[in-house]
Amino acid sequence: MNWILLIIGGLFEVGFATCLGKAKESSGATVTLWLGGFLICLTISMVLLYKATQTLPIGTAYAVWTGIGAVGTVLVGIFVFKEPADFWRIFFMTTLISSIIGLKFVSSH
Repeated sequence: MNWILLIIGGLFEVGFATCLGKAKESSGATVTLWLGGFLICLTISMVLLYKATQTLPIGTAYAVWTGIGAVGTVLVGIFVFKEPADFWRIFFMTTLISSIIGLKFVSSH
């Protein structure tokens, strides 16, 4: 169950990074809405990370949480913000995903 909470927390990390990107592109009252979304996603993400670390090793949980956030944010950058999807970005994102999977398999919980 805590792995599921950790994954959901990582997805909310993608959410707060996305909200920051959208706030940067916005103006007026829309910025406030995106920043509100950022705070909500940030809070949910941190609470879920905290819950997951109640039974998972902190080092593994934090690495997986940030890895999900990093990979998800790169994908959002590519598909939403039209950032480049060159070979090296995809290559290193793939190695990051492999590392996340590896941490899951070698974790004692």
